[in-house]
Amino acid sequence: MTVQELPGAGASHRSPTPPAWSPRTDPAPLLPDPEPYRVLGTPAAEKLDPELMRRCYAELVRGRRYNAQATALTRQGRLAVYPSTVGQEACEIAAALVLQEQDWLFPSYRDTLAAVARGLDPVQALTLLRGDWHTGYDPREHRIAPLSTPLATQLPHAVGLAHAARLRGDDVVALAMIGDGGTSEGDFHEALNFAAVWQAPVVFLVQNNGFAISVPLAKQTAAPTLAHKAVGYGMPGRLVDGNDIAAVHEVLSEAVRRARSGGGPTLIEAVTYRMEAHTNADDATRYRGDAEVEAWKAHDPVDLLERELTARGILDAAGIETAKEAAEQMAAALRERMNADPVLNPMDLFEHVYAEQTGRLREQADMLRAELDAEEQS
Repeated sequence: MTVQELPGAGASHRSPTPPAWSPRTDPAPLLPDPEPYRVLGTPAAEKLDPELMRRCYAELVRGRRYNAQATALTRQGRLAVYPSTVGQEACEIAAALVLQEQDWLFPSYRDTLAAVARGLDPVQALTLLRGDWHTGYDPREHRIAPLSTPLATQLPHAVGLAHAARLRGDDVVALAMIGDGGTSEGDFHEALNFAAVWQAPVVFLVQNNGFAISVPLAKQTAAPTLAHKAVGYGMPGRLVDGNDIAAVHEVLSEAVRRARSGGGPTLIEAVTYRMEAHTNADDATRYRGDAEVEAWKAHDPVDLLERELTARGILDAAGIETAKEAAEQMAAALRERMNADPVLNPMDLFEHVYAEQTGRLREQADMLRAELDAEEQS
């Protein structure tokens, strides 16, 4: 016998929904647009800020050269690994440029370029990937959290910092960056839920580059877009062309302004593409074809902006050459400094484990010091 066959199981005997239930918020304003927002190549491009766009172009060119140089350093054995952002430079640069000095950036391991664009020394940004220190810089000095290798773990930290800043009355916004693969992690969902409930001043930027290493997005989620996930947590979701730096900058700027004014968090999905392998240890040909990569090359973020700016008279041949020369100078300096072997002190292993060393840690340090002394005397 089913429930419907039980005596008194008719509709007239069903309990009404308790009166305490009501929608927490109207979902309609939270829904993302059906298509990624674009500026370049549309009438909206007529309102471009020439000075801002020239700066964006110079940063894109420098970012592309930074990616190429870092990749070369892995082949020379100067870096243990490098996750390239070729094709994703528009997201990286825009994320750095929309923040004020007091704001915080929470990057993933792939976001070294965003950290460099925010002003971090390129060598310090690569220290983790060199196999040296876990973080080659002071996060408080630069307002850049440590590059996060575990997926999505930086997101709850961003929410916590942003919420704490709000409680203290500090004018601080946190911008947390993540890839499409990280949206399948529990930390992602926990961060969005807490951020929305607390109305924390935080912006989540998802760089949807098509693959979580080798797993395509379609095998991760059945959602219409990743931006739609925002609605379930009660925050706006925005969908933007991640290769259109003008569009990414505008959408991120709007979200940062909203967070700063007390409007709460925003989830932004930037649709982009990873042109190169996941890292230098990955063989991307095993899960995608050359035709797919070639199609995305026609939507290259550097070329898109260059074509728009030259067509509008905002950028000329001299400006293009100046940007390339500056990028080459940066690459030469990075190459020279990375070719110098770092001076390593094994005793540093014990310096930053605890604020005050434990007895066991002191014993281990003494043992290593004795071994090193014996080695020097032999």
